[in-house]
Amino acid sequence: MSEAATPAARPQRMPIWKAFTQPAAWTMFFFGFSSGLPFLLVSGTLAYWLHARGMELKDITMIASASLAYEFKFVWAPLLDHWRLPGFARLGQRRGWLLLGQCGVTGGILAMAALAPDSIGVFIVVTLCVAFFGATQDSAIDAYRIEIVPAEAQGPLVTTYVLGYRVGFILSGGIALIMADHMSWSVVYVAMAACMSIPIIANLVAKEPQAHRLHAKRWAEAMRQGVVEPFVDFFRRYGWLLALVTLLFILLFKIPEQATIGGIVSPFYREMGFSRTAIGTITKGYGVFMGIAGVFVGGIAVERFGIRRSLLAGIILCGCSNFLYLWLIGNQGNLAVLTGVISGLNFTLGFLGPPAVAFLSALVSVQHTATQYALLSSLVNLPGKLLGFFAGGIVMATSYGFYFALTVVAVLPAVLLFLWLEPRLRPHIAGVQSGGA
Repeated sequence: MSEAATPAARPQRMPIWKAFTQPAAWTMFFFGFSSGLPFLLVSGTLAYWLHARGMELKDITMIASASLAYEFKFVWAPLLDHWRLPGFARLGQRRGWLLLGQCGVTGGILAMAALAPDSIGVFIVVTLCVAFFGATQDSAIDAYRIEIVPAEAQGPLVTTYVLGYRVGFILSGGIALIMADHMSWSVVYVAMAACMSIPIIANLVAKEPQAHRLHAKRWAEAMRQGVVEPFVDFFRRYGWLLALVTLLFILLFKIPEQATIGGIVSPFYREMGFSRTAIGTITKGYGVFMGIAGVFVGGIAVERFGIRRSLLAGIILCGCSNFLYLWLIGNQGNLAVLTGVISGLNFTLGFLGPPAVAFLSALVSVQHTATQYALLSSLVNLPGKLLGFFAGGIVMATSYGFYFALTVVAVLPAVLLFLWLEPRLRPHIAGVQSGGA
């Protein structure tokens, strides 16, 4: 049941404005919005809701770590590569699975709104379901992006995807928090579910990637091609040593970002003396626009300087920016300082997005797109998410300052690993070369 994407001729380089406004780029903008909207609703925004219910910090960070489901999407990703989904298959392999994920996210958010945290056991199960379907749609979107255009044309699609993702953050982060100051959290979640209709419509009118898929005739062959071969292929192409070091680097380089994206910063901002409206306006409103600016600068950096230099700069800047939280601890309630901190944090986080996605995409074989990218993108987020799961306990045992300083520790080994790794990866993936996209 192997697949091979239809070979595409190398396109002529477009002007920048045309590359960013082509139909595929607009499609990826709406698909990015679809990915970004539910993520905070099961992590950061959910933490504010739980905090308002009077839950303890350690319980908040554990429940708001439902987004850990995203890190295990590689388990069911082979289905997205090799199984035609009954009823949804008429849209195609990628768009059919994407529609299932979008419908599951929408229904799950509505269920969260109906249940509220009163029935906490059922509420947690529904929250995990939203994370599951969110992870499923992410896998479908990543595979769609990698297959819809050749590797050398991925830059604009990565950038518009991240831009859409950030816009989804504005809605489910900043706007949701502002709304929560004026209406119930259940109404806020119903509004967020309604917003999912936008990317669903975009999916229905999108173009399916052209790919020729061969289906296995026997169960054993299906298991080998769908489950075993994607992992064997990765080690076969890079060799055991290079593959293992690559995976170790992937595990480390986004720890500073992922360790603060979950439930810990929401109570932190409240304990620093800021209202939900101020937090929503500055961190999730203004801050997202700073993130968008970082995304565009990161996308231009990839196009101009290549993945290697852009990724290395992004890792260092994004990781070290977590020290800015210490500045806020010394200036509690100061809106000007909060604005400065969020400017630095979100710009560097946005900058890291395009080179990180482009790097992971360059590692993937087109024959196992969904499975390999799901595995790599899961690994890149898993250690930070696990650290975030225990964040509440660490803070209660030490301090916020200690925790934020701890998240920066991974920067040094990640940089050293990449400096060793890059020249050895260069012959395998042209995109890592310093001058290439």
